[in-house]
Amino acid sequence: MNSDDSQFRYFDPDEPVGNMSGNLPHWRQTGTTYFVTFRLGDSIPQAKLEQWEREREEWLAAHSEPHNARLREEFYVLFTERFQKWLDAGYGSCVLAQPGIKAMVEGALRFFDGARYTLGESIVMPNHVHVLVAPMAEYDVSGVLRSWKSFTSHEMNRKLGRAGTNWQKESFDHIVRSARQRQRIESYIRNNPKMGRKE
Repeated sequence: MNSDDSQFRYFDPDEPVGNMSGNLPHWRQTGTTYFVTFRLGDSIPQAKLEQWEREREEWLAAHSEPHNARLREEFYVLFTERFQKWLDAGYGSCVLAQPGIKAMVEGALRFFDGARYTLGESIVMPNHVHVLVAPMAEYDVSGVLRSWKSFTSHEMNRKLGRAGTNWQKESFDHIVRSARQRQRIESYIRNNPKMGRKE
């Protein structure tokens, strides 16, 4: 795992920002560092998910695109941060807590570190994964995530003797804006195991 600040680039307000389609906003800027969270499909209770989706739709209806930096940050606090807290409560099957599965996912995250991306702080929690990652020039964060999720889902099914989808289709990703913000995220990731309590 690399923690050298020179390995990471941050949001540049003078460079274009893209927004991929999906239920969640996925802002993209070439060459930047992302804080990514991906989760198991059963990691959020349905009632909480429906509440979150309803409130998110209302916010998006009231704030038409393009969103400026202030609105992107507001969205992050109201929706992404709250969702992270629900994940930390430890709902669902939590199969990532099984030592063999946890080690397999950790190995998948590290496998192309230095070749396709720079891997920053990361942690595999019982029902979700947090990663700081900076894709290299010819790769993008969506492709990196697809690779991680495809390989690990196949391996989970093999180890558990089952079939089907393990990961929620969409992931949370947030462009890191500065070295200071990266340091705060690193601290959050390192301290994540202390945060798990059901509401």
